[in-house]
Amino acid sequence: MYRFALACLAGLVFHSGSLPAAPAAALGYSPKYKPGFSHFDYVDPAAPKGGTLALSGFGNFDSLNPFLLKGVSAEGLTGLVFETLMVQSLDEPYSVYANLAEDIQLAKDKLSVTFRLNPQARFSDNSPVTAADVKFTFDTLKSDKAHPQYRFYWTDIKKAVVTEPRTVRFEFARVNPELHMIIAQMPVFSRAWVGKKAFDKTSLDNPLGSGPYIIERYNLGKDIIYKRNPNYWAGNLNTRRGMFNFDRIVYKYYKDETVQLEALKAGEFDFILVSYSKQWARDYHGSQFDEGRIIREELKHSNNAGMQGFAINTRRELFKDKRVRRALSLAFDFTWSNKNLFYDQYVRCDSYFSNSELASRGLPQGDELALLNKYRDKIDPAVFTTVWRPSITTTPQELRQSLRQAKALLEEAGWRVRDGVLKNDKGQVFTFEVILVQKGFERILAPYAHHLKKLGIEVRYRTVDRSLYTRRLRTFDFDMVVTGYGQSQSPGNELYNRWHSRAANQQGSSNLMGVADPAIDALIEEVVFAPDRKRLVTAVRALDRLMLHGEYLVPNWYIDIHRVAYWNKFGRPKTVPLYYEAENWATMTWWEK
Repeated sequence: MYRFALACLAGLVFHSGSLPAAPAAALGYSPKYKPGFSHFDYVDPAAPKGGTLALSGFGNFDSLNPFLLKGVSAEGLTGLVFETLMVQSLDEPYSVYANLAEDIQLAKDKLSVTFRLNPQARFSDNSPVTAADVKFTFDTLKSDKAHPQYRFYWTDIKKAVVTEPRTVRFEFARVNPELHMIIAQMPVFSRAWVGKKAFDKTSLDNPLGSGPYIIERYNLGKDIIYKRNPNYWAGNLNTRRGMFNFDRIVYKYYKDETVQLEALKAGEFDFILVSYSKQWARDYHGSQFDEGRIIREELKHSNNAGMQGFAINTRRELFKDKRVRRALSLAFDFTWSNKNLFYDQYVRCDSYFSNSELASRGLPQGDELALLNKYRDKIDPAVFTTVWRPSITTTPQELRQSLRQAKALLEEAGWRVRDGVLKNDKGQVFTFEVILVQKGFERILAPYAHHLKKLGIEVRYRTVDRSLYTRRLRTFDFDMVVTGYGQSQSPGNELYNRWHSRAANQQGSSNLMGVADPAIDALIEEVVFAPDRKRLVTAVRALDRLMLHGEYLVPNWYIDIHRVAYWNKFGRPKTVPLYYEAENWATMTWWEK
């Protein structure tokens, strides 16, 4: 994240031992919006209220608690039912503004942060949001009853202390430049929701949050309807003005992309973000589009594209040798896939921070080289001498060269083709499985499997039910899966859960690839504790370089637009935010005409 610089805003109260209490905070710069601002620039404060927005979910759901490891929670819960202490703006790298908490106050020693709650804040049952609720939420989410991602993300937050009925202090185990910003975005729920039950037994209990919507009704796995709370406490708050304009937001679930598309055309739901290039190029056409009843649009964004790829489970003995993993990567013909499957809509991922200044380039130099030299004895020497690149297959000759390189690497690792099948000296056959959650990826796996077969590798791929898919990922029970690591403009503590060795064997973590490298651990620490933006960029580039050279996945592709289709019945703000997800933007700021 942008490193520490809590904005000293005008008219703030000073307390002994603390920096000034403020209604906003940013890392590395002053917040864009000054105290008393009316509304965010990417909303229309005069947006009318009313109407319904119908969206689609894919697969199914079996839980109303989005904070558990077990089960698949319903779409929309986190953003519609629960409020956070402070709200992150969508047109700045990393700034938060008053919401449930009316101000934030960081201690001068940076070992604690205090929030004072808005006296108007209410849960949907009209009970006040108290410091005791905030502490209860923190204690619950950090317990073993909640998803382990919170324990990873909040490792350095020791405890929450209620100092007054509306004031809560979070104490830190060590100075960490972004902890006050991280905990500012904690969702808060009522103690009454959990009651005397164990938290992991509340999956079907109607949640009690302070957000703009409440659940009106649901059919497990089929649909869920959210109704705008008529007594929503924050409707006129500057961080919520012009937002959440629909009376109802509906999610309807589909298990097949073709059925989902036909349902959109039939008017069963209103808006969709299109993930598949083939669908976008070939299927989003017809009379509804030609006559303007359904709008087909590409929305520009400035999001850090991160990395998508075929994640390799390095916990499997088959994949422990990096030469084997590199060989798998060399066999992927992106150029052919982009032309023949994706209609040339994509760019190859060449970094875990693609489409941003954080991506590593060339050989390490200057400050980045100096940083890597600190850990040289733990780093593959190739990092210092070889520029990592994804496989290049622009021409048939380049593809053949890539496959020859892959064959040579496999032979170095002890794998040779015998009778058309790749085997090692023990007679083990090189075969593995790719599990998918969406059938559309099968057409992408087919040509990849074809090239792997040329190397003697047998690949099976199949699409499974979302619940089974989720369970197998949480327990790392797979050989290869498609995964994505979206990135913020300022990476930080979330990296522990993604690539740190302590997450490698923690079920439910995002470390699907099983990354466990002491040098990567050290560089994650360098990122998290970087004192300023310049050193953050240096540390992230160094981390990116090690991740790429580790060959933990087969890089896929990214796109710098959101492909959306929606029924022509909505109004929206004139200004588009810089950093946003398309569906969330529509949910938060659009309205029915």
